[in-house]
Order: sequence, then C-alpha cells, then structure tokens
Amino acid sequence: MDHITPDSPEPTLTVGQRIQRIRERRGMSREVLAGMVGKSASWLKAVEKGRLLPPRLPMLLLLAEALQIRDLIELTGEQSVPVRMFSGPGHPALDSVRDAINNMPLLPIGTVQPLTTLRARLDAAWRTRHSSPDHRTALGALLPDLIRDVQLAVAMYSGADRRRAAGMLAETYGLAQMFIAYQPAQDLLWRVADRALLAAQESEDPMAIAGAVWFLAQAHRDSGDFTAARAINEQGLAVVRPHMDSAGADLRAMWGALEFELAYTAARLGESGEAWHHWEEAERVAERLPADYYQPWTSFSRVIMKPHAVTVAVELHASGESVRQADAAVSAPIPSRPRRGRHLIEVARAHQLARDPSAVLGTLQLAQQTAPETIKYNGFARRMTLELVEGPPALRPQARELADRIELLV
Repeated sequence: MDHITPDSPEPTLTVGQRIQRIRERRGMSREVLAGMVGKSASWLKAVEKGRLLPPRLPMLLLLAEALQIRDLIELTGEQSVPVRMFSGPGHPALDSVRDAINNMPLLPIGTVQPLTTLRARLDAAWRTRHSSPDHRTALGALLPDLIRDVQLAVAMYSGADRRRAAGMLAETYGLAQMFIAYQPAQDLLWRVADRALLAAQESEDPMAIAGAVWFLAQAHRDSGDFTAARAINEQGLAVVRPHMDSAGADLRAMWGALEFELAYTAARLGESGEAWHHWEEAERVAERLPADYYQPWTSFSRVIMKPHAVTVAVELHASGESVRQADAAVSAPIPSRPRRGRHLIEVARAHQLARDPSAVLGTLQLAQQTAPETIKYNGFARRMTLELVEGPPALRPQARELADRIELLV
C-alpha cells in the first residue's frame, strides 16, 4: 500500500470528504469556510456528505484558496493542477524584490541618501504605480534599489532623521506589498507586512502606523483570519483617534480607509448591518476631504466610495444590490489605473452574481484594456475568465482570447 501523507489525496475519499478533512485540519468551521466562498453552511455540509455533486472547477478553486492548499489533486484525487495557475504567475522581478527585502544591512556600508531625495523617489514610485497600465513591471524596476536605499537610511541615520526614515521604510514595504500581492510569495508578503508595522512603530508617526495597519489587516483578511484582521484594524483606529482633532487630510483619509477595511471584513463575514455601518462611517470621512484628494497608499477619496459600495455588496453576495451599485459606479473617475482595473473586476463579480455572463466578459475585457497587470494577477478575474471559457458557446471565442491575454491557459 502506498504511504499517505496528511496532505496527500486518498483515492477512497470523495471530494466532499477531502474538503471536510482538510477544513477540520485547518480548524475552520463550516460557517467560516462557506462564507469565504460565498455559500451557506448547509450547502457545504451537503457537499461534504455527498448529497450534492462535487463542485465545478471555479468553486473548487475558491475552496482550494480558502483552505490554503497548493494543488487541486488534494481535493479531487485526480490530475495534478497547481492552484497558482489560477491565482496568478510570479512576476519576473519577484526574485529581485525578494533579494532586496531579505538583504537587511546589519553591517551598513555605502553612501546614505538625503531623506529629501528618498522622499522624492518614493513619491515618484507611487505616481508610477498609479499611472502605469503594467504597474508591477514598473514597480519591479524601481523597488529593489528603493528598498535597499531606505533600509540603509534607517540603519545609518539617528534620532529624528532615523524616525523619519523608518516611516518611509514602512511606506516602502507597503508599496512592495502591492507588488507582491496575488503572486506565489505568501511568505514574502507576510514578511513585508510585519516589518512595515515594526518600522512604523519605530517612526512614532501615526500616519505611518495607520498605513502599516491598513496593509497588515488586508494580509490577515486575505488569509482567512478575519478575527485578526478586525483586531489589528481596531487597534489602528485607536492609535489614530487621539490625533483626529488636529488631523490633516492625509491622516483623516487613513481613518476613513481603516473604517472601510472594517466594512470589508464584516462583508466577508456576511455581517450586512456592520458592513454598511462602517461603509457609511467611511463615506462621512470622505465627504469632508477636498474634492480632488486621492490618498496614494489606500486610494481613499470621495471618488472611491461608490466602488467601495460595489465591493461591500459583492462580498455580501447581494446580487441585486451589487448590480445596482455597479451601475452607479462603473464609470467612477478613479485616477489610478490599477485601482480602476480592480474596480472593473468587482463590477464583473457583480454581474456574475446576477448570472449575466455577457456583462461579465465585457467588463473583464475593459479591465484588461485599462490595467493588464491588474487582471493578470487577480484571482477573481482569472476564475471568472476560466468559467467563461467553459461557459456559453457564443462567448467562448472571446473568453479564450481574454484567457490568452492574461496568460491563464499557458
């Protein structure tokens, strides 16, 4: 008899039994796992007990990501299919970014740059990130040197200058997290998220701390740990609260961004009232910002609130409300190409909930034209495209063309 490791498939187990076994090994309740894939606990129980047919490939992919498994063979017992095929490829610059992050200057040598120069470079990197259709490629060229130079500044400056450099390092790690997201590098993503918070705490700057919390809360939520996401988020608000009476636009925007993150987490948990409450709190903050204000780290602004409403409705799996919000926000003038691309993917998800595959395809095509590297690395977009490839015959040729453009079937 072949030796069976804890994570290897067993031919005698059904798909449902494998799902249940892995779920229980991860310590997840049916309610949590079902909520993460947009289904009810009773549906999941029926799948696990064999009262429903095994889920189709798009749902299997959602379950695989939620259960943090690397290959669909662990769920199906059949042909090996790496989950990363559907969650996005690794960017060619990923190794260079990883090397820069890992090579901390424990014995710093070299010429440290003035903080004003580093600040200008970091601001330019954010502008590049928002203006470029291929933003990961653009950031991949900038990040390695920027990370090394800001790390060196923290190591070589002292006093107030060191604290300022630490704040910039936290921000640089946040920018790096945006590059790393949706790539097969979860270890690296957690490293930069944790280091960002440590650097922000050293800076003693509430803006840097709030930003690092915003990034870390997303990392927790995307890993399925909603309790940790909510806890760190609330701690971030507590840090910022004493400074709000004298806060400028940037810090107020960070407060609003953290309020929305609570809305997002609540929506993922299916807590409709809590989700819309925090969205409304965030909207109140946005309304008090200048009309043309746009926070580069979080995209928080007046213009982002309608797209945020689409996200809340989609995560709550409210199909009618999702389409209503999407129709109201599809042309939102978001001044960031990757954020605009992500918004269009959320609109496509709304149309998917409404079972309108033609609208899903058209919106994904627009997202690909707007920000090719956003859709290429977005797991939701890749799964929707795969479903369209196997969907209505009339849409399959265009869906296959889109799949080729995002390198889904390579």
